[in-house]
Amino acid sequence: MPEATMGLILVVTLALVALAFLCHPTLRSVAFTAWVFTFVAAAMVWPAGFMTWFGFDLKFLIVPLIQIIMFGMGTTLSAADFTRVLAMPGPVVVGIVLQYTVMPFVGFGLAAAFRFEPEVAAGVILIGSAPGGVASNVINYLARCNVPLSVTMTAISTLISPVMTPLMMKLLAGRHVEISFVKMMLDICNMIIVPVVAGLVANRVLYGRERPFQRASVLIGILLASLAVAAGVWLVPAPLLGALQGGLILGFALVGVAVLAKLVVVILLRGPKNWMDRALPVLSMAAICFIIAIITARSADDLKRVGAALLAAAMLHNLLGYCLGYWGARALRLNVVDARTVAVEVGMQNGGMASGLAMYTLNSAKAALAAAIFGPWQNVSGSILASWWRRRPALPSPGLAPSPATAALPVQAPSTKPDCLP
Repeated sequence: MPEATMGLILVVTLALVALAFLCHPTLRSVAFTAWVFTFVAAAMVWPAGFMTWFGFDLKFLIVPLIQIIMFGMGTTLSAADFTRVLAMPGPVVVGIVLQYTVMPFVGFGLAAAFRFEPEVAAGVILIGSAPGGVASNVINYLARCNVPLSVTMTAISTLISPVMTPLMMKLLAGRHVEISFVKMMLDICNMIIVPVVAGLVANRVLYGRERPFQRASVLIGILLASLAVAAGVWLVPAPLLGALQGGLILGFALVGVAVLAKLVVVILLRGPKNWMDRALPVLSMAAICFIIAIITARSADDLKRVGAALLAAAMLHNLLGYCLGYWGARALRLNVVDARTVAVEVGMQNGGMASGLAMYTLNSAKAALAAAIFGPWQNVSGSILASWWRRRPALPSPGLAPSPATAALPVQAPSTKPDCLP
């Protein structure tokens, strides 16, 4: 049988398996991983199809796709998710400290133990230096952990990532690849912080119960203003805004799109108010799969050579994150529920951000391989861990009620909230 035919059969089979998983209530939690395997197989069989389209290099889509994913993350957050740290500073500080110590240093140790080449080693350290991923919030909900603590940890770790991620990379990966602290910091602000802030604004407009946000005239005004600002930023000379220009343009444009969608879906068609919660997870899953395919197409030979070792490293990295996160939190006197929450937050990383930084900042498809493998694996392990803990509930810990947006977040199944990864 010709190799091309075998490849086609493999991709079609994997796609059918992914669809079957998506339709099965028990296997739905691993449907995202099945789709990732499908896209990886497609990229291995037809690498040219994920390299360029009509002369356009597809790697330039990675950053905008990640910005869209992070905008989606922002729409699940509110200001309360950031200020909640004032109400429970102890668990949040413990979790953040473990997040930015356990995972980077474990990544450094694994890169040395497996003797990865410099760029691959830098990628392993990079996924360890990333903030928590939004999928951890859903896993914590399924595990019956402290969801407000989980959401706040994700929000705060993301907020400080422009400083902490370049710092840990400079400290631990500087001998493998050249790290520019300032460039990486600005790239994170452009790729992560600006879209998340735009998502927060969209959250206010989409979910705000104030009467003005229910009036079509006000929404039209917000729509026109956001699009006008996006156009204005587009016209500003690039040197004035630097690396932030792309994020600002897309951020304001996405706010406009979200407002327009609310006008059409909610105001005109009287559709469900939580339409964004239904649409963005699917879009995020598709974007992550496409990003992984683009990375795979550029590093297929490297994936064949070090893929098994990287998978083993990712599994160990993830497992040690869970274990050290839990026992570190217990050693610092957190109760069982909060320690479980911290364990999930520490063990699950923002693979989308790591992929984007590897491709855009480090300009290395090899460095992006670790995130491409770690991201799907953590969704599988997280689902297994959530099922285990759900059957063995701990005593509930005191916590604050989540904000309306946070309360809506756990409705999504883990497979529909990939790490945005993500």
